[in-house]
Amino acid sequence: MKTKVVAIGGKGITKRVLIGGNNPVTVQTMWKEGITDVPQNKEKFERILRQLNELQMIGCDIVRFAVPDMESAAGLNAISEQTSMPLVADIHFDYTLALECLKSNIAAIRINPGNIGSVENTRKVVEACRQNRTAIRIGINSGSLPQDLQEQIALGKISRAQGLCETAVREAEVFENLNFDQYVVSMKSSDVQETIDCNRFYAQKYNNPLHLGVTEAGPLIGGIVKSSIAFSTLLNEGIGDTIRVSLSSTAENEVVAGINILKECGKRAGGVKLVSCPRCGRIGFDVHSFVDRWQNKLLAMDKNITVAVMGCVVNGPGEGRHADIGIAGTKDKAIIFKKGKIVRTIDAKDADKVFEEELNTL
Repeated sequence: MKTKVVAIGGKGITKRVLIGGNNPVTVQTMWKEGITDVPQNKEKFERILRQLNELQMIGCDIVRFAVPDMESAAGLNAISEQTSMPLVADIHFDYTLALECLKSNIAAIRINPGNIGSVENTRKVVEACRQNRTAIRIGINSGSLPQDLQEQIALGKISRAQGLCETAVREAEVFENLNFDQYVVSMKSSDVQETIDCNRFYAQKYNNPLHLGVTEAGPLIGGIVKSSIAFSTLLNEGIGDTIRVSLSSTAENEVVAGINILKECGKRAGGVKLVSCPRCGRIGFDVHSFVDRWQNKLLAMDKNITVAVMGCVVNGPGEGRHADIGIAGTKDKAIIFKKGKIVRTIDAKDADKVFEEELNTL
């Protein structure tokens, strides 16, 4: 069953993104630092704008910012006026923070009616969102379950996944009663199977777009493993309209991981596909540093190609034969190959320059 479509986007320069229906699955991340000193701190302000642009170039669709106070709201408003990246204000407890953010170019608000104080407070936020054509995201995790559901879970009457789903249903009913349907639902657990189960339960009965995430997934490797299992399972069942890989790492790594998960699940087509060898005792070319230098550049390119970065001539034109372009090396030399055929042999020190020249010919 297809979900309904929710439009994420502000009223200014922000790019509008459609979530749900037949639209592509989008990739999100969350900003990793406070913004209370923006825009007074010009250097930080400009750095944030640069980083948002870089995230957008490598394929990020939406960025969420925590807004715990009015200083943060002012900072987010300032940022939103200077970027085309859709920004989401993450609000808890104080509905006036949401109203403050809605004075600007915010693309969406994350609130839970259950912790915003009252239905009347929720109504004020909904009316402001309706007027601005701003969407809302409901975000449920195990820490936001109502007391009665926690008791049922403790008694073994329902599972935690069922509790997460029921909480989302209750929160959504508040919006439905206010005749507001432009909202996305998110139910997250740090447990992979619970995340899969609660999203399955919800998708069986409701057609709201679902934001997928394994909350507090952990450091880079563990977090990617958990997210990959949960997302691939759900996406292959047609469940999930937008994702965030939550990592104790950089926003950039969250985006790159998300994009790669979508590509491997067949949910994001085109763009550069990068393959590289893990290195071994035959190493003749510094694969790791080359990939570090080129990964984001390649992701930002509007080319539908495969690039291979190999550590030696064994893995070079042979195992990388399928690549549109590749590079490998041996000692102080490097080779550039296309479709398995060596096209140039060069000094290793010239690898980046020559690789870029040959890449531009594709």
